[in-house]
Amino acid sequence: MDSKDAVDSKDRDDGKRNNEMIERNKVGIMRVFVETQDPSAKEVDDLMIRRFLRARDLDIEKASALFLKYLKWRRTFVPNGFISESEITKQLAQNKAFMQGLDKKGRPIVVAFGARHFQTKGGLEELKRFAVYTLDKICSRMPQGEEKFLSIADIEGWGYSNCDIRGYLAALSILQDCYPERLGKLCIVNVPYLFLKAWKMIYPFIDNNTKKKIVFIESKKLKSTLLEDIDENQLPEIYGGKLPLVPIQES
Repeated sequence: MDSKDAVDSKDRDDGKRNNEMIERNKVGIMRVFVETQDPSAKEVDDLMIRRFLRARDLDIEKASALFLKYLKWRRTFVPNGFISESEITKQLAQNKAFMQGLDKKGRPIVVAFGARHFQTKGGLEELKRFAVYTLDKICSRMPQGEEKFLSIADIEGWGYSNCDIRGYLAALSILQDCYPERLGKLCIVNVPYLFLKAWKMIYPFIDNNTKKKIVFIESKKLKSTLLEDIDENQLPEIYGGKLPLVPIQES
């Protein structure tokens, strides 16, 4: 390493340490504020507060507002502290969400099949409960020190009967506002042209931080592209890997 590279490396390290110090200070300030507004905030760890801060670009006021809204929502929507499988029987019966394996960064891998989703009577509320159930399950399976997950959204066979814009937006809102900075990467695969019409309706509601994590993968490059993030022994069998799909409720 020459002197210029050494200086650049030191500058990067110094910048990283400075950013970490700024984050720690802001976490402390935000914690004091939210605990005075809602004593239940004392039960959460600093990592959660940091995720809300990062989701609002370290703006304490905006992050605090989002976090306090989340605490109130959680008490109302998940009064028992968890969503039971008996509350989402129709969603589970569609057999559309799976989880197994870890990517190269140690993030859990989740696979969802868009063509297996259908609207059901009273389905929006159950779909929202299913989103919470799934995200809670993912978070509970994260290795120590990991905060994010990788998702593969497989849209093969998707058609008008699967289109559920209200449902998609409701699930998106829960992901962005209640589980901020949990999504590490979303790979959208096997995309039919028809789905792109629905995507144009959803896209404006995706925040900028989330947009950066979304990639569409060409079918002809599917396996090779997924292997950039996932080792073959952790890749689902249906994409040329070694692991069988495990339903979310069995994972």
